[in-house]
Amino acid sequence: MSDSLDASLLRSVAMFPLPNVVLLPGALVPLHIFEPRYRDMTRDVLDGSGLIAMARLRDGYEADYHGRPPVHETLGVGRVIASDELDDGRYNILVRGLVRARVVEEMAPETSYRRIRAEAIPDGEAAAEVLAALHRKLIVLCDQLADALDQGGEQLHELVRNESDPCACTDVVCAALVTEIDERQRLLETADPAERMSYAMHHVNRLIGEFGPSSPLMS
Repeated sequence: MSDSLDASLLRSVAMFPLPNVVLLPGALVPLHIFEPRYRDMTRDVLDGSGLIAMARLRDGYEADYHGRPPVHETLGVGRVIASDELDDGRYNILVRGLVRARVVEEMAPETSYRRIRAEAIPDGEAAAEVLAALHRKLIVLCDQLADALDQGGEQLHELVRNESDPCACTDVVCAALVTEIDERQRLLETADPAERMSYAMHHVNRLIGEFGPSSPLMS
């Protein structure tokens, strides 16, 4: 996704590791913040850049969950676009995915939560005409899927037309339709936009086969 993000903002960014959340560019992820360390994190994020690095915990994290368990090096960086602090100090926040990024290093612990230095992962090279052709095919497939849905079809129609950039459109389609956590992580780690678009088309085509007329998919 082509959102511009100043590299200096990633020199020290709060990291929120979770076992079953992968933040793709363009995704909107609601989060309920209740652990004291992540309340501290949210307060600092809201007072600062608004950025959070959402990292997926690796298998076996349970043994060191309250420490510094290992995470997948490729993560999503997003911005808190809405927040609500509850009376008891908990937060409800909404995070919008901005960019793919990789962990460069984890900072020495100076806060109750983890901070990292990260760098954005740029999209790989791909010919504009190739991406444009794939984009057109993806829109056609999404329209076919949308027409088969009883609920959410209009949302899907709008989704693919609100993003004119092929890479951004692919990311928001995958963020909305790909639910399997390992597949979302693989998409996050795929820098080649043509490969992501090919995956998206295959996935949407499979959904067309699975969901018949009057089937709800998006809520």
